[in-house]
Amino acid sequence: MKSVFITGAGSGMGREGAKLFHSNGWRVGAVDRNDDGLATLGRELGDERLWTRAVDVTDKAALDGALADFCAGNAGGGLDMMWNNAGIGESGWYEDVPHEAAMRVVEVNFKAVLTGAYSSLPYLKKTPGSLMFSTSSSSATYGMPRIAVYSSTKHAVKGLTEALSVEWQRHGVRVADVLPGLIDTPILTSTRNHSGGGEVPQSPEEFRAAAPKKGLFRLMPADSVAQAAWQAYHHPKRLHWYVPKSIRWIDLLKGLSPELVRGRIVKSLPGLMSDR
Repeated sequence: MKSVFITGAGSGMGREGAKLFHSNGWRVGAVDRNDDGLATLGRELGDERLWTRAVDVTDKAALDGALADFCAGNAGGGLDMMWNNAGIGESGWYEDVPHEAAMRVVEVNFKAVLTGAYSSLPYLKKTPGSLMFSTSSSSATYGMPRIAVYSSTKHAVKGLTEALSVEWQRHGVRVADVLPGLIDTPILTSTRNHSGGGEVPQSPEEFRAAAPKKGLFRLMPADSVAQAAWQAYHHPKRLHWYVPKSIRWIDLLKGLSPELVRGRIVKSLPGLMSDR
């Protein structure tokens, strides 16, 4: 029986990933700091082949312990796939985002991915064809304004993915990531806008109604990212998975002219340069 360990599995993309892999007969280790989200996942999927634990991914000892306990129940004590998915956001002009809030984004979005890589490697090495998979972002194709720190962490995840995809070949461990665009998950409507008084700007219903219906940044369901994770395991050569696939064009254009992409971003985001 194959196994996957998913961080940030209590909601959104991680939750959909847990459901997809579980439905295909995998043993799923699901961790999240949100115990309520894990509890509802457990009620939905049942106890068979599902292992859950409340874990703060910034706590290395807690993540180490969770991986050790989960993998102890796997064949040979190994792990087929590690999915570093947990992430948070803070928005606003760079100088408006409190330093402690920005550093928390770095802790969760990048440092915890580094920890996940260190912690999972011993188990991945035991399993032929294993994969370390991480959630990057479309904001890792070009630095995005008003989510500058978030965007920076996702660039870092992408860079780590590329480096380890070379290094870990000597261990027989594959490495890949996913770069989602606008995905219908709680982070979109729970992220504080520090340049707008710190409030959450829209309700989920308002956000969905206003979100683009077509184009690179059309609103996509969370299960589209889960499908990318599933495909990544079964297609060992591809390094970056874009959701939707057209997001890749930003990477291609930036390689030719980052100035062109900068200009297009300014033009494509109405109100970008306003104070709110």
